[in-house]
Amino acid sequence: MHKVLIITYYWPPAGGPGVQRWLKFVKYLPENGILPLVYIPKNPTYPIVDPSLNKEVPKDLEVYSTNIFEPYNIASFFGKKKARQISSGVIASQDQSTLEKLLLWIRGNLFIPDARKFWIKPSFDYLLPIIKEQQIDTIITTGPPHSIHLIGLALSEHTKIRWIADFRDPWTSISYHKKLRLSKKAKEKHKSLEKQVLQSCDELIVTSETTKLEFEKLTAKRIHVITNGFDVAISTLKPEGLDVKFSLSHIGSMLSDRNPLNLWVAISELLHENKAFKDLFKLQLVGVVGEQVLQSLKDYGIMDNTIYKGYVSHQEAIEFQRRSQVLLLVEIDSQETQGIIPGKLFEYFAAKRPILGIGPKKWEAGDMIIDSKAGVVFDYLNKQELKEQLLNWFNLFLQEKLKVESVHIEKYSRKSLTLKLAQKLLWE
Repeated sequence: MHKVLIITYYWPPAGGPGVQRWLKFVKYLPENGILPLVYIPKNPTYPIVDPSLNKEVPKDLEVYSTNIFEPYNIASFFGKKKARQISSGVIASQDQSTLEKLLLWIRGNLFIPDARKFWIKPSFDYLLPIIKEQQIDTIITTGPPHSIHLIGLALSEHTKIRWIADFRDPWTSISYHKKLRLSKKAKEKHKSLEKQVLQSCDELIVTSETTKLEFEKLTAKRIHVITNGFDVAISTLKPEGLDVKFSLSHIGSMLSDRNPLNLWVAISELLHENKAFKDLFKLQLVGVVGEQVLQSLKDYGIMDNTIYKGYVSHQEAIEFQRRSQVLLLVEIDSQETQGIIPGKLFEYFAAKRPILGIGPKKWEAGDMIIDSKAGVVFDYLNKQELKEQLLNWFNLFLQEKLKVESVHIEKYSRKSLTLKLAQKLLWE
């Protein structure tokens, strides 16, 4: 069997989208002639924890781990909430305190590429003999955090082993990178390390076509697009147990940069103009919500029709998706986010409920929604057509006819995606 060592920071009990990708690949790789082994930190600082995911780790999976030093433990002295936000990339654009500005400057300029850099050397020392003993054929590093790729870089230089770098998100072009208050020297260092990884690895995996086009300008190495996906059989889903109210649900983090004022205006107007809509409409927010978003909901008089659930387990999130009348997907309105495809989109597909997408123009995720006939997409300036769409869906809801007939979504199943990955590992 072809042996692959996967080096990742996020692993159960970590919660959030970062853990799902390789947890699912590991689950299905053995079916495709590949034996995965996993290397993780022993004492990580995860901003979100979901212990229920421990049950999804295959019982016979060989997992290696070593201790990691993370300065976020020191930052927590100034406040655990702020330390978790900085750790997870939750960076406010406005109203930053002096302490937040200082922590961001330290993170961006002293810990390059990120605060997990202190794990690189110990991981190299620990993994070098394991690669030889286990006769590993391929190593895969997955980031962010991008310091994980520097572990792969060091190992490839000393072992000449095949190394594949998996980028779940871009590096220097991701939206929060500009908020790190980087000096000119720090910016150059980030770009230098990014280029070194892109040009030194044997192959690259990215999650969007946009990122592939971006990286093709920096390297001649082969780049494969393997998106995230869903892990449920579509044929088993049935339209039963739906919310009795006209629920519009956003599952996941809705930070202050993702604040679709056009949507709140449209909802506010419908609440004032249509009594039935006011009686039956429910905005459901499941996950972390930014203060500016909550303030906007208050300003537009939507809070009485809003349910804020906070963070829930992954299984609970899926249940919310499947019960919702309409699913909301929102992305930051910027050029840097055009290639961002949120992991929840694929589980939205699997839920087979209409998707309302609001994001930047030329948004790759928006194109996927349209191409799959899974919903509709608007930009941040469109209000009237969005309002009309909500009213149209509401009328269909009243007639018990609200549904979606999506197409070609089976290709996003975790099984199909793992087969695609295995083909790249074994046959090319």
